[in-house]
Amino acid sequence: MTEPFVARSVAPALPIRMLALDIDGTLVGDDLVLPDRTRATIVRAVHRGIHVSLVTGRMPTSALPFARMLELRDPIVGYQGALVRAMPGPGSNGQGRLLSHRPLRADVARDAVAWARTAGLDPHLNHLEYLVFPDDDPRHEDYSAFLGARAVRVPSLDDWIRHPVTKVVAVAPPPRPVVSLEAARRAFAGRADVTVAHPRFLEFVAPGISKGRAVRWLARRHGVELGAVLAIGDQLNDLEMIAAVGHGVAMPSAPAAVIEVARYLAPPIEVDGAAQVIEELALGGPRHAAAAAEGYAEAAAHARAGEVPLAPPQLEAAAREAAALPDAAAAVSGDRATDR
Repeated sequence: MTEPFVARSVAPALPIRMLALDIDGTLVGDDLVLPDRTRATIVRAVHRGIHVSLVTGRMPTSALPFARMLELRDPIVGYQGALVRAMPGPGSNGQGRLLSHRPLRADVARDAVAWARTAGLDPHLNHLEYLVFPDDDPRHEDYSAFLGARAVRVPSLDDWIRHPVTKVVAVAPPPRPVVSLEAARRAFAGRADVTVAHPRFLEFVAPGISKGRAVRWLARRHGVELGAVLAIGDQLNDLEMIAAVGHGVAMPSAPAAVIEVARYLAPPIEVDGAAQVIEELALGGPRHAAAAAEGYAEAAAHARAGEVPLAPPQLEAAAREAAALPDAAAAVSGDRATDR
C-alpha cells in the first residue's frame, strides 16, 4: 500500500543531498528562459555531488534541453512520474534509457477523453515522447511546428487508443481545469489520478502516479533519506512531491492547497526564488542553512494565514543573519566531504 503524503510530516535533515525541481513556474517563467543565476546555482549543486532531477509534467524529451543546460546527471521524471528516463550521456543524441513507464489503461483513457469533452475541455494524448491530437484541432500547426515528428495528428483519438497511453491532457482556458478537478477525481476514483499541471491543463494518469511517488523512488535509488531532499514546485501537481520530503518548498504563486503542505515559501520567480532557496539551504553551511530555513518557514506560515508580503522581511532578516555567520564558508567543504 502506498504511504500517504502528509504535510510537513518528514523531519528536515541537513545537509541536503537531493533536489527535485519542477520546471515551469518554478525555474522558468512564461518566456521559458532559464535565468543565469538559476542555471549557475544548480550547476554548482551538481558539481558538489548533490543529486538533482527535473520532475515535471512535460514529456522527458521536452525537459531534456533544460537538463543539459543544468549539466544534470540524474534521471528526468516526466508526465507527473508516469515516465522516467535516465539522463543521456555527454554527446548522446538519444532520449535516455527508459527506467519506468506506468501508462493509463486504454479503456480508462477513452473514458477520460469522453469525459473531458462533456466537461467542455479539449482532450489530447501523451504517449511516450509523442503528443497525439485530433486533426481538426485548430492549434495543430502550432503543435507540429513546436514538436515536429513528435506531434501526431489522427482522425479520431478514440479509434487511436487501442493500447495503454501515458497521459490524457484536457485543455481549456482558466479557470475551467481547476473548476473541473474535483468532479474529474470523483468520476475516475480508483481508475486514474487527476491533477492540474498548469491553469490550462487537467491531466489524467494511472492510479498512484504522482511526483511524490517519483521522488520517493528517486530517493531510494540514490540512498538518500527523504528528510535530506529539497523539492520546489508551483502547481497542484507538485503538492505530493512537496509534502513527501523534509524540505518542501512552494513558489509564492502556488495555489493555497500547495502552500498549505509546504514547509517553506520561496521568493518569487522574478527574483530567481528557487535559486535563492538552493543557495541558502543546499549550498550554505549548516548554520547558514538552519537560519535561512527559519525565515522561509516563517514566510510559509504567514502565507498559510493569508498574510503574503511580496518580499517577506523575515527572509531578508534570515539571509542577513546567515551571511554574518563566520563558519558558513568553512562548513561547506566539511559537510560535503563527509557526505560523499
